[in-house]
Amino acid sequence: MSPQPPRALLFDVFGTCVDWRTTVTNALIKESKTPSSDVPDGTRKRLSSMTSEDWGAFAQEWRNTYMHFVQSIARDSSIPWKSVDQHHYDALGELLEKWSITGLWNDEERLSMSLIWHKLDPWDDSVEGMKLLNTKFTTCTLSNGNISLLEDLREHSNIQFKELFSGELFNSYKPSPKVYLGAVDRLGMKPEECAMVAAHLKDLEAAKSCGLQTIYVERPQEEGLSPDVAEDYKTNGLVDLWVPGDENGFIAVAEKLGVSH
Repeated sequence: MSPQPPRALLFDVFGTCVDWRTTVTNALIKESKTPSSDVPDGTRKRLSSMTSEDWGAFAQEWRNTYMHFVQSIARDSSIPWKSVDQHHYDALGELLEKWSITGLWNDEERLSMSLIWHKLDPWDDSVEGMKLLNTKFTTCTLSNGNISLLEDLREHSNIQFKELFSGELFNSYKPSPKVYLGAVDRLGMKPEECAMVAAHLKDLEAAKSCGLQTIYVERPQEEGLSPDVAEDYKTNGLVDLWVPGDENGFIAVAEKLGVSH
């Protein structure tokens, strides 16, 4: 880390703090097992052939639409604003059609399913690690998820962030500099006094370009870069603290930042 330790830790949430993949996949499987009697025969037949691996691929596609959505708005401020909740609802409808399972849920059921992103389960180390980090640092979400989503996630996961910051507060999404620098400004700090914590190297690269310190926490299946490219980040100075996947996530972050327990 920098000779000057951070005063605040800003956390990416999806994938870094919570295991979206397992939670969403399991919910999709559960909610598709007992379709109502008015589900079209074609949908019913298609459902009977879908495996847990298929639903995992469906969840990943849903996540990919989110990544494309937020990156598009971050690049082009002329694109009309839409909340992450609205995107998840709209994208779910499009995916149901793409996968030929339109009619699986009515509008109310589809809305309920789209809100699964408010109820993501934490990684095993997230709750205890955050408790430790809260003893020494200001901890904040810095997520593209909307504030109501983050409020629900904090309650569901019991990860006790001290502050909740969302891209919607700055009318943009990561990786726009407006989000990182907006969070720093709200904290009344300098960029170098804050560290971005994420399981995604592109998120950290954008934060570093804004002057923040960076902490990378490896999480299963979260890094979309090739191993060679990811390895380059270990030596190019863009990551100040690297926590490998075989260490204990946020608890390891706390230990490396001098928090005793």
